[in-house]
Amino acid sequence: MIGRLRGMIAAIGEGQALIDVNGVGYLVHAGSRSLAKLTVGEAAELHIETQMSESAIRLFAFVSGEDRAWFSRLQDAPGVGAKVALSILDALTTAQLMDAIALADTAAISRANGVGKKLAERIVTEFKGKPPPMGLFASGIGAALTTPATPAATGARAAAISALVNLGYTPGDASRAVATAARDVGEQATESTLIRAALKALAPAS
Repeated sequence: MIGRLRGMIAAIGEGQALIDVNGVGYLVHAGSRSLAKLTVGEAAELHIETQMSESAIRLFAFVSGEDRAWFSRLQDAPGVGAKVALSILDALTTAQLMDAIALADTAAISRANGVGKKLAERIVTEFKGKPPPMGLFASGIGAALTTPATPAATGARAAAISALVNLGYTPGDASRAVATAARDVGEQATESTLIRAALKALAPAS
């Protein structure tokens, strides 16, 4: 199984890219958000999700471990295949997706191509209250291809949720509180800032 590729971007097409790794060309499938961060002729380091079937082996490429992890996790929901998962990650960043699930914002998820209201509701039902997936190789890999704050912000949210769960809050309450906190303190808030704001949101009204 291929989990990472490092090489030169040889070509970019619609929904695909060709990455040259020591003379071997790997054709990878990717969403438009990931492809927009690649440049032909420049080096890239990508997270890879390998999917195998009787007829083919397909490689899906992502610029962060969180994107790859959510791509895999989304397909646990009935009716969500690779195409729909890519569409969702094109429409929403992983941080926005976490917020939409925590706050049951089906309208936000429905913005993705191929996702109707019923499927959006199914996705929320499937993942609401569950801890977010942690990206493999989340530290370092793909950092050159994303803005520095993006993976850090997503990781901070997951870490903040985990910290609140460790304090005794349910995963659902922790996710909703962190989503609310992120909207109050900003997308790029640190873990400690998110935890403080989330605890305020969880505190009973006086």
